[in-house]
Amino acid sequence: QVQLAESGGGLVQPGGSLELSCSVSGPILQIHKMGWYRQSPGSQRDLVAIITTDDEGTDYGDSVQGRFIISRDNGGDTVHLQMSSLKPEDTAVYYCYARLTTTNFKTLNFWGQGTLVTVSS
Repeated sequence: QVQLAESGGGLVQPGGSLELSCSVSGPILQIHKMGWYRQSPGSQRDLVAIITTDDEGTDYGDSVQGRFIISRDNGGDTVHLQMSSLKPEDTAVYYCYARLTTTNFKTLNFWGQGTLVTVSS
């Protein structure tokens, strides 16, 4: 029943900007963390950015530090990833991530279906 809805992926030129958004819904008691990971063909799934919904603490992957900004709104149910100065190596499927406690008191990790970001001229 928990759903993560992603939006914002697409094609962008190198140096451009793009914003991803993810909203979580369902029988949720508390959201602890939300953010984004990414995976390109032949590579592992890497951290992009995570925000802790309680204290707004953030973690960024080394390769995106200084270029991407994660934020939250809607009481922590939605996260936004503002990506700037995009590089071809940013091309990947971006997966929304949430760590939350459901109404039956299970704390679990959830993943969106992924949205493709292609950085190409």
